[in-house]
Amino acid sequence: MNYKMMAYILGNIMQTEGLLMSTSILLALYQKELDALRAFVITVALLLLLGTLCKRNAPKDKRIYGRDGFVVVALSWIVMSFFGCLPFLLSGAIEGFSNCWFETVSGFTTTGATVLTDIEVLPKSILFWRSCTHWIGGMGILVFVLAIVPLGDERSMHLMRAEAPGPVVSKIVPKIKSTAKILYGIYIALTVLEGLLLFAGGMPLFDSINHAMSTAGTGGFSIKNSSIAAYDNAYFEYVITIFMILFSINFNMFYLLLIRDIKSVLKNEELRYYMVIVGLSTLIITSNIMHLYPTLESAFRHAAFQVATISSTTGFITANYEQWPELSKTILVVLTMLGACGGSTGGGIKVSRFIILLKVSLREIRHIVHPRSVNIIKLDGQRISEETIKGTTGYFITYVLLLLGSVMLISLENYDFTTSITAVITTLGNVGPGLSKVGPVENFGFFSSFAKWVLSMDMLFGRLEIFPMIMLFSPSVWRKGSM
Repeated sequence: MNYKMMAYILGNIMQTEGLLMSTSILLALYQKELDALRAFVITVALLLLLGTLCKRNAPKDKRIYGRDGFVVVALSWIVMSFFGCLPFLLSGAIEGFSNCWFETVSGFTTTGATVLTDIEVLPKSILFWRSCTHWIGGMGILVFVLAIVPLGDERSMHLMRAEAPGPVVSKIVPKIKSTAKILYGIYIALTVLEGLLLFAGGMPLFDSINHAMSTAGTGGFSIKNSSIAAYDNAYFEYVITIFMILFSINFNMFYLLLIRDIKSVLKNEELRYYMVIVGLSTLIITSNIMHLYPTLESAFRHAAFQVATISSTTGFITANYEQWPELSKTILVVLTMLGACGGSTGGGIKVSRFIILLKVSLREIRHIVHPRSVNIIKLDGQRISEETIKGTTGYFITYVLLLLGSVMLISLENYDFTTSITAVITTLGNVGPGLSKVGPVENFGFFSSFAKWVLSMDMLFGRLEIFPMIMLFSPSVWRKGSM
């Protein structure tokens, strides 16, 4: 492993996080929030100092192997989360390191699960940084670094493959750096557009910025105790619903639209499956909850919002769906596991993986019926390699094992089964709210420190799609001479 190059990349990560956190210093100064200001200044100083030390001696050998890429991505997210939680801890905004760590990991992984009971009492600069963690984690800080730091295409691809969500990661233009710039350009443009639409509709500027960042990262942190429900505004709900769906779509689709390749967008199987799932789920839930709301429009709006917020793994709330009929709650739990599209800011297993697994199952059935038949699995008209199929199957098996193991550990807390299993499903899927004690109007603050650490690890496993985190804890990876 190339430890010097890994340290160089981590140095870039720390410096980038320090610069991004500096915006909160300006807000703390403006708001005269002295405790928060001190916390941000100390943290930014540490990040810039340690980042500079890590980059002091630029490595001559800048090779990054596939294994190195997985490990450095996992380390980057842990380091980023550690320093990201320091402002919460040093300012006294959140009590206890376990709570600060949970909240920060939840932010960067765009999970949106919180331990806080009264969000609105927090300083504005702390609330802003809390929303920033969503925005930074949504696209991935390494993608941002790739856009500004020249690492070379081969090295960058290993990092991008380890961080980007989905079974298949590809460049949309020949150069990785150009790809990263295009992705972040689209990301910024959509974030700004949503913020402007919310502000134009009457939402205060500070609220608009925070909710736009949380939506962009499909995270779900709100600056209101009752989330989006606090505004009781149909316009806001429709705008956020639309943007939650947009941010849960593969960003390659937006690039194809920019170059007017509409045919490729319409041919995309994952997009078609995803829109059908969202549409059918909305219609079924609307009909299932109609008797709970005064008008059909109201029922449809709440159903559409909750389907969008869960399928995109955002986690905003406009209704306490814990009180909805069992069918509606079951659909939402299934959507929690399914997740968004690959190549988006959303979490979950990803629709593309379910499509591949479905096609693999159908191939096996055909093979049993016709043993000599040759069945090639295709996605968007392109043949899926056996390596991708094995990777998808391996991911799903590992996901189930991790889910079962985590539920066993959380069950030591002796809460009801619904609480335990949905707490794990929602953190592993980076969604946020679950059911019962972790329902839409509840929080995770009642869990013990042990449970919070387990669930925090689930968030990291889910955001990094399991394997980078597994490799981080594999002794053979760290053995001298390993490649």
